Amino acid sequence: MSNQEIIDKLLKGEMKLYQVDKEVSAKEATDIRREFLEQKYDIELSNISNYTLDMKRASARNIENSIGVLQLPMGIAGPLKVNGQYCQREVFVPLATSEGALVASINRGASTITSSGGANARVISDIMTRAPAIKCDDAGDALKIRQWFIDNFSELKELAESTTSHGKLIKIDPILIVGNYVYPRFVYSTGDSMGMNMVTIASEKILDKLASETTATHLALSGNVCVDKKPAAINIVEGRGKSVVADILIPKDIVAKKLKTTAEAIVEVNIAKNLIGSAASGSMAYNAHYANMVAAIFLATGQDAAHVVEGSLGITTAENRNGDLYFSVNLPDLPVATVGGGTSLEVAHEGLEILGVAGSGKAREFAEIVACTVLAGELSLIGALAAGHLARAHQELGRG
Repeated sequence: MSNQEIIDKLLKGEMKLYQVDKEVSAKEATDIRREFLEQKYDIELSNISNYTLDMKRASARNIENSIGVLQLPMGIAGPLKVNGQYCQREVFVPLATSEGALVASINRGASTITSSGGANARVISDIMTRAPAIKCDDAGDALKIRQWFIDNFSELKELAESTTSHGKLIKIDPILIVGNYVYPRFVYSTGDSMGMNMVTIASEKILDKLASETTATHLALSGNVCVDKKPAAINIVEGRGKSVVADILIPKDIVAKKLKTTAEAIVEVNIAKNLIGSAASGSMAYNAHYANMVAAIFLATGQDAAHVVEGSLGITTAENRNGDLYFSVNLPDLPVATVGGGTSLEVAHEGLEILGVAGSGKAREFAEIVACTVLAGELSLIGALAAGHLARAHQELGRG
């Protein structure tokens, strides 16, 4: 069939969108689906059609029913000096966003951090989780299934790890019981991959053994105790992905010069806004805008954008130390990767290359950079609020 014949079939409902891939190459299929939309709705999608990605590769790994590529402006902030365990250098951070003034704000924070000698960063935990939902006859049987997981841990660990050369089952904890339902939280280390596919396959192997040896019913591979792509207290307490902290002590004169305010004012705003205001509203995130920095760097480096909801969790603290400002951010739930998933897309790979963290052995270094970027953005915004500059910054940069 010619391309137009395929489009005609799509318009008549005689062919499904996914069936186009069986007729032509991935690039042609992408063009055909886009042209189908143009003809159906009498619109022009000329910008979506401009891209440099290898669509054959992307269609095999990252997208279905492709029609082109979304483009976002990408800016750069830095230099940002990181004094981490894995990253000990200055970096320029790529940020993809459509929010005006965001990159400028992060850049101001980076300048403040670098002028103060750099931000400290440490990865304090590195895990990925999967927690299935299991149904038993009654609470008594649920207790027996919980004990089954405990008694057979060594064998289950060996079974899970047989599915991957990188993943390790660290523990099964907690094992929650709600009535006759059991929710075992499988906790893995996954190396430089974010690891959700890895832990899913490994956990499924465990559940196959459960089915063969017990009368329990495996209802769902994810029972929402993982907790994946949702805000959850268990992830704040137990951690998920990379758990990272970053902090800095900023001299009094730099607070005044760079942030145009004082440590005392920043501390007061942080208490009133991030702590009391968040508590009063029942928030699970005691910070100003972690999501802004996490989203921008995630989009620039091919991370799973849905994990921004987890990366936005955390607490900002500030202390006045004789006029100097101690400032910290805590990100207990930051799922990031430097290999696999969207990191293999050409543009995302270039973003990781800018940071010097593309490829294996770089995930923890990347996590430290993300945490310091969050620190920069958080510091700048709280500083702007303390100085009364937030609205003026948006106005001067022409942002509505």
